[in-house]
Amino acid sequence: MSMTVLGPEHGALPDGASVSDDACPAVARLDPALLGALRRAAADAAADGVRFVVNGGWRSRAYQEHLRRRAVAKYGSEQEAARWVTTPDTSAHVQGKAVDVGPAEARAWLSEHGARYGLCRIYRNEPWHYELRPDAVEHGCPPMYADPSHDPRTRR
Repeated sequence: MSMTVLGPEHGALPDGASVSDDACPAVARLDPALLGALRRAAADAAADGVRFVVNGGWRSRAYQEHLRRRAVAKYGSEQEAARWVTTPDTSAHVQGKAVDVGPAEARAWLSEHGARYGLCRIYRNEPWHYELRPDAVEHGCPPMYADPSHDPRTRR
């Protein structure tokens, strides 16, 4: 039985990937508005001595399904895995509309300053997961869902 390797062309990222890495599909295939906001925030954070790393960005459907299957194995059920990983049909990552940011200092910086760029945490259980909410620039980020299983976008 052969195992398909899901590499960078599917959205896998090397450790320490930069927000400016246009050679990396996980970064380059993010929604242009999200990527622009992320790069503006990263430049301002760098001025404060904080470096952003992209730990997750755009993903192929196959890669998202691979991550979902791994979560089911780890957490023991589809229901528990859904608190952490969505299906390819509902994933904001597959659409290029979500980015996972690290390290902790970058997440703390975004938690404090992200709304001014429209970058908002969506899930309380995932402090690394950010999506673009343009209205946040004027109105602040919307309330977070407890986890992806509470997000109406994931219930198709």
